[in-house]
Amino acid sequence: MEGRNSQQKGHRFGLHRVLEPEGLLPQPAWRLDPRPVCHDNELLIDAIRLNIDSASFNQLKEEAGGDPDGVKKRILEIVRERGKMHNPVTGSGGMMIGQVAEVGSAFPDRKIRPGDRIATLVSLSLTPLVLDSIQSVDLATGQVEVRGQAVLFASGPFAVLPEDLPENLSLAVLDVCGAPAQAARLVKSGQRVTVLGAGGKSGLLTLYQARKQAGRDGFVLALESRESACGELRSLGLADQVIQVDARDPVAVLEAVETATEGRLSDLTFNCVNVPDTELSAVLATRDGGIVYYFSTAVRFTQAALGAEGLGKDVHMMIGNGFAPGHADLALNILRESPELRELFASRYRVTTG
Repeated sequence: MEGRNSQQKGHRFGLHRVLEPEGLLPQPAWRLDPRPVCHDNELLIDAIRLNIDSASFNQLKEEAGGDPDGVKKRILEIVRERGKMHNPVTGSGGMMIGQVAEVGSAFPDRKIRPGDRIATLVSLSLTPLVLDSIQSVDLATGQVEVRGQAVLFASGPFAVLPEDLPENLSLAVLDVCGAPAQAARLVKSGQRVTVLGAGGKSGLLTLYQARKQAGRDGFVLALESRESACGELRSLGLADQVIQVDARDPVAVLEAVETATEGRLSDLTFNCVNVPDTELSAVLATRDGGIVYYFSTAVRFTQAALGAEGLGKDVHMMIGNGFAPGHADLALNILRESPELRELFASRYRVTTG
């Protein structure tokens, strides 16, 4: 119960949960203590559904040969071994929704109550987690229905789930809500903006916000490898041009962007692709002095930095921080503002809109 005097004190950043190696913060640590015991500054959550991040889920599917039971088995193994859903190959996690079971007596948000349904807005790679079972794995969306318990630290942001959107739709959007929030910060009126991987979740939301920020005088370019996704992008009308191109082919990307921008390249490029080897495509798409924003967790930053150096490209490279104040509301409001985008998300996640 809230206010329980017997609750042990916990560290704000979760250091008390780190088992191996000691002294690290929970995200880079190899193993956490996931015991479902609520410390004074924690939330204890009954886990309902995980949203494995796109790069991680893509890797898990490939490893399992597309077998959902194989994916399920591997997720259970990782969580059992590490005390969190931290993919050792991609280094990434995802996020989750659940129902608050217990509120620590010193938890900073005094409005949250047991029974509230929330989405954690921090990575599963730092979230202590115990899974009793996995009910289902959706190979199309990366969402996993589970039974278990998780812990949120005092420093961890979260969002109470809205009542006007289905939970799995909210989960999908909140998983990538940092991307459109950064587009809102970075894109200026009249700029040329390119979105790599524009047909995925983060790409679509980023594209919408980029179009909104760049305005009529701006130029927004959507690059996507899948033909079906290109068709969806054209129907949405959010980009001035939609080009089908493999983001792993940097020369093809450069040629596409040069043609579309008459050689001027992009002022700002967002990399939202969920596979490796797209780092230099984003660099080549961007003019000298421009910004490359790497939102994808599949990006290898050493390759990006050294590759840009080798290409003689003077671009500003930004790591995709999934947190920004107000990012959850901004992303959810995109679905409220755009019935067409909401309908597309709903079709992907097989929910009805009303």
